[in-house]
Amino acid sequence: MKRVLFIVALCFICLASACKTNKPQTVLFDGSSLLGWNSVLDTKQTAASVVDVFSIENGNLRVSGQPFGYIYTEEQYENYRLHVEWRWVGEGSNSGIFLHIKYPDIVWPKAIECQLCAGKAGDMVMLGGAKILDMECVGEFPIKQRYGDFEKSAGEWNEADIVCDGRQIKIYINGELANECTTLRGKGHIALQSEGGPIEFRNITLSEL
Repeated sequence: MKRVLFIVALCFICLASACKTNKPQTVLFDGSSLLGWNSVLDTKQTAASVVDVFSIENGNLRVSGQPFGYIYTEEQYENYRLHVEWRWVGEGSNSGIFLHIKYPDIVWPKAIECQLCAGKAGDMVMLGGAKILDMECVGEFPIKQRYGDFEKSAGEWNEADIVCDGRQIKIYINGELANECTTLRGKGHIALQSEGGPIEFRNITLSEL
């Protein structure tokens, strides 16, 4: 009898543990619409509309790269794991993932950027006066360089996994730890950037920690 009770108790413990760890996953981009996203564009560069810059082709989000700007989530997030897949259309160019945006109303908001620029994916760029505790942030766009080159060739799909746990950020590029920092702010909007050349995104999901 004691053995049976022990097994039953163990099953309940395992079930409770599974319930705690299997947090719901949020699909930020479903491959068919940009529902849940807003946009900011530098209209001084060109009069292009949002659909000219951010379009959906074959289930992928295609970003033209011109003019500069970004789409950002309507919701603010904290304590999460963000998964994003991207590839360059043609030669590698420039783009990024903005984190912890508080006021998404200008082209260069106060945010931490996970750089996706070809040859620099995984660098951290402090935008709009954002600061981190790991280094002295001086100049217009301070950069915390990545630990190594983990990118794939232009045209191949890459994966970025960004873990924001409190004020800690860790960036993984194709499964390898590429960078990490401690921020002053642990919550905000998430954005995908248009800057330079065409890029495609897919499988954009967010999981609560």
